[in-house]
Amino acid sequence: MVSTGSLTSSIVHPREVYKGAILSNAASVIFMHNHPSGDPEPSNDDMEITKRLEKAGNILGIDVLEHIIVSSGGFYSFRKNNLIGRRG
Repeated sequence: MVSTGSLTSSIVHPREVYKGAILSNAASVIFMHNHPSGDPEPSNDDMEITKRLEKAGNILGIDVLEHIIVSSGGFYSFRKNNLIGRRG
């Protein structure tokens, strides 16, 4: 666990997110968070932080395999929706 948020937001910084992965010599990571609202669709903030985390991972040489949002209404896969793994 990297961050515990409030009802509507959570502060996420790549430095804290990748700390455990770096200390473990990880080659890849999978991110996951929940939406207490019940709607698994990503917010604009979710989209932006995912792009930022993927860019940081590229710099560090750590692949982002997936980012999953879970909720009572189901789940959302960034990989399945082609939002992770695109180079450029």
